[in-house]
Amino acid sequence: MSAAPARKPAVQPARRVALEVIRAVSAEDAYANLLLPARVHRAGLGTADAALATELTYGTLRRSGYYDRVIELAAGRPASRIDPPLLDILRLGAHQLLSMRVAPHAAVNEAVLQAKTSGVRSGAGFVNGVLRAISRVDREEWLHRVLEGTSGEDERLSVLHSHPAWVVHAFREVLALDGRESELTYLLEADNAPPKVGLVALPGIGNRRAVGLPPTEFSPLGMVLGGGDPLSLPAVREGSVRVQDEGSQLAALALTRARPVGLGERWLDMCAGPGGKAAVLAAEAAQGGASLLANEVVPGRADLVQNALDAVPGVHEVVVGDGRRFGDGAEGLFDRIMLDAPCTGLGALRRRPEARWRKSEDDVASLVPLQRELLASAVAALKPGGVLAYVTCSPHRDETREVVAGALAATPELVPLDTGAVLAEVTGGALRDAAVGEAVQLWPHRHGTDGMFIALLTKDGGLPRASRGRQ
Repeated sequence: MSAAPARKPAVQPARRVALEVIRAVSAEDAYANLLLPARVHRAGLGTADAALATELTYGTLRRSGYYDRVIELAAGRPASRIDPPLLDILRLGAHQLLSMRVAPHAAVNEAVLQAKTSGVRSGAGFVNGVLRAISRVDREEWLHRVLEGTSGEDERLSVLHSHPAWVVHAFREVLALDGRESELTYLLEADNAPPKVGLVALPGIGNRRAVGLPPTEFSPLGMVLGGGDPLSLPAVREGSVRVQDEGSQLAALALTRARPVGLGERWLDMCAGPGGKAAVLAAEAAQGGASLLANEVVPGRADLVQNALDAVPGVHEVVVGDGRRFGDGAEGLFDRIMLDAPCTGLGALRRRPEARWRKSEDDVASLVPLQRELLASAVAALKPGGVLAYVTCSPHRDETREVVAGALAATPELVPLDTGAVLAEVTGGALRDAAVGEAVQLWPHRHGTDGMFIALLTKDGGLPRASRGRQ
């Protein structure tokens, strides 16, 4: 009887899943936070392997800018001249060698196995040579070598904390507006730390106490999941509890609790996808006898909004279309409007690490006109005395304060509300240091939330002037 052929070594499952996600992010513009859970589930990874795959994926994506510098020095060529599949394998290997306690031989051997299936000729030998060169130099020396090639403080911080230099500059500028420029390093470090998983118990249908998790620091609806799969919780599976960052919860609650809800109020979520805030709005509306219209321009994202609202009782509807249409001939149709405007997402870089490498200053320039047009339409659709929340998951000055300032200058009847006072009451006094003028800016390094900007506005005609600070 002939011997069975030797089985070829297989890549460890967590590394295989991590590389699959990293490649999809690089080659297909996939979103790691959406793709990784599905790949982990499909691969049937246990708790330990799922945690490893998560660290490998997010860690590599967060620090890929720094790893590219190291790889270029070790390979003797620019990263742009390395075949993309091999570059992703090298980034994954560099993360294990420079940022994890992985034995060098294990990191190199697994990477070589991955290179053999990459379809790139001589790829395995190239990957082996580069990663062995990296492994022969300790991490402190690599840091020294990489920083030697930088010029200026922003570029130094860019390399050190693996953020594009233009993002570092934008963060520095907006922090300086509030006298907090000294916090820049803390912000960059927070962006590179894994975020906690936040959950929200939808008002009226979710029971935070029954779930039994620690409460969030600020949101009266929030909980913190220490680890594991949220879908393991029955309340998450049934839809009464949802995964949602605490900053997003506060943005929704700022609008719903700015004043008591009147029976029959009409609410609009102007850019509702993927539906997290819409679910909180719908639940709050149902409790107060209001109705919600959720609008989303992308049909696929509108389906996600509908799924989010399926578990929520009350009167709500999902429609598809450009949010700017609500300003066409509008004569104040809505009592409350949530405008979570499309933005660069610079406030969620810890949660979507690949976004930092996808965005550029040109994206800011192209988004600002859309943000201004959406806000103008929202103002037109708002009833006199109604409340409008302008929200972005970006702290960039041009996307936040400048957009609001432009709307206030263009519309004399538009008046800012004291958002800080509203959220101080919502949080029971816990959130006291986030106000920037009449608006609020949340920060990962200061509040443990995504970097949400929240500005509440109203129209003259329905509110006494003395009541505008807190309704």
